[in-house]
Amino acid sequence: MTHDATSPIHGALASPIASAPADASRTARRRTIVATSIGNGLEMFDFTVFSFFAAIIGKSFFPIDSGAGPLLLAMATFGVGFVMRPLGGILIGNYADRAGRRAALTLTIALMMVGTALIALTPSYATLGVAAPVLVVLGRLLQGLSAGGEIGAATTFLMESGPMSRRGFMVSWQMVSQGAAALCGAMFGALLSATLTPASLESWGWRIPFVLGLLVGPVGMYIRRNLDETFEAPEREQSAFREIMQCYLGRISLGTLMLVGGTSMLYIIVFYMPAYGVRTLHLPVATSFLAGCASGGIMMISSLISGLWITDRMSRRKPVVIVTSLATLLCVYPAFKWLTTAPSVPLMIGIVTLVMGIATLGTGSYFLLIMEAFPRRVRATALAMIYSLGVTIFGGFAQFNVTWLLHRTGDAMSPAWYLLACGIVSQIALWCFPERPADAAPNP
Repeated sequence: MTHDATSPIHGALASPIASAPADASRTARRRTIVATSIGNGLEMFDFTVFSFFAAIIGKSFFPIDSGAGPLLLAMATFGVGFVMRPLGGILIGNYADRAGRRAALTLTIALMMVGTALIALTPSYATLGVAAPVLVVLGRLLQGLSAGGEIGAATTFLMESGPMSRRGFMVSWQMVSQGAAALCGAMFGALLSATLTPASLESWGWRIPFVLGLLVGPVGMYIRRNLDETFEAPEREQSAFREIMQCYLGRISLGTLMLVGGTSMLYIIVFYMPAYGVRTLHLPVATSFLAGCASGGIMMISSLISGLWITDRMSRRKPVVIVTSLATLLCVYPAFKWLTTAPSVPLMIGIVTLVMGIATLGTGSYFLLIMEAFPRRVRATALAMIYSLGVTIFGGFAQFNVTWLLHRTGDAMSPAWYLLACGIVSQIALWCFPERPADAAPNP
């Protein structure tokens, strides 16, 4: 007895088999999300923890008598990681466009693990002498090199791993992982500060989050090494970096300027606002922990909302980025005016939540707008260059710039003026950036 393809028996037997590739595809996408989130989150986790314990790290490795000297040197050590980002973006982005995304992702997490190990395990200056600060600086240099290439390789891999209709959802996990890591970093910092004595915290307690982050690294490396490659490098006569410099330099410049508003918003609202609340507005020290948790949590939620219900339902990327960035700018002045007039912890938490919530609604569309503007053969290098340059120049120096403005003007509204200026620059660049037409064949 035989059955044709339309018979009920044939359909019943074929259904599980037909769904197997879809199930396998969903499993592969989950594995991709986990693998990229671990490496990307580890970077933000280390960033948050280092910021939280900067004063203690300064005392451990820079024994200078000046009261502010150790902290300044610790922040300078932190800053050298930003200096390495553009180099990491070029080198590792180029590697991802030549050897494949998987190879680049494996390299970035290996570099991040070595850098974290140097910070977590290096003995203090009192034990090791001058070699101690040298090793810590070397650790930050390796972390910066890794971070510069991580975003380009990881976000491109996320985009290319999903179907066209789910690109926004896949890319949204880049910011979800950052939010989760910032939340965990703030919670670890607060927990250790509350449970350990100051002596224990300065002696060994500050190392615990770095060690825990280091233990997660091998899991991420194992998963990344077993991912399916999404990119087969073509035969090329010149490197991706050289092609970009010859053909796409204008887009790189505009893309970097587009990032000015977003990266300044992230580094000021998430990392500077807690210190601003305590030092300038004289709010309780607990504000630092609460603001860190609020910003990390809302980044996770808002990014997921963007990926699930906004980015993939819009045929164009630019309108989403324009609307969310303009809405964020419109909130900045009244929010800071209210906060400086009647400062309070609930108001601080509310402002951080509101501003970051609106800002991160457009991040998925922003990343796709950038990546879809470049051919696949140079995509990882292009995104890595744009992101690393923007974060280094405008994100890494945002806190310094606002602190300088506050010192020079004495105006508590200085963060608002700075954010508004950066936002205007981003809006101009955004309107000039070329978007692929909605009816054009998309880059694969």
